[in-house]
Amino acid sequence: MNTPITSINVTDLDGAAVDLMKTYKNQTLLLIFYNNDCLGCTGRALPLAYQFQQDYPTIKVIGIHSDFINREGTKASIKGVFTTGENPFPIYIDKHHKVYDQFHAEGTPQWVLITKQGELFRSIFGSQDNAQNRLYYAIESITNQKD
Repeated sequence: MNTPITSINVTDLDGAAVDLMKTYKNQTLLLIFYNNDCLGCTGRALPLAYQFQQDYPTIKVIGIHSDFINREGTKASIKGVFTTGENPFPIYIDKHHKVYDQFHAEGTPQWVLITKQGELFRSIFGSQDNAQNRLYYAIESITNQKD
């Protein structure tokens, strides 16, 4: 049994502090750590996150734009990567990539699946077929678990 994650501190697109573990308490979370400058993120991972949101309504999909030096996200630049100009799911900013580091991310995109009990279930790096298959398997596993 994993130790529950007590907090995930990010900011919303208007700069207000948000603790995802309080905001989305008792929900299964699929976090996607990404950066607008990552082509795998914007071309494959974000559309895949949107698809997961459609296919698995019991899972809360959340985007986390991890800011790196000279690769910071703004409200306008984050919304600008979507064809509608609006975010298809909640997106937050990880200033100075602190949450990215908290989860020992290997790069972007990094997927983190958290149980309703607030425990880390899986962490998967990448957006290509192998990573997508592992992610689908993990999501199927967690959605088929009994509470």
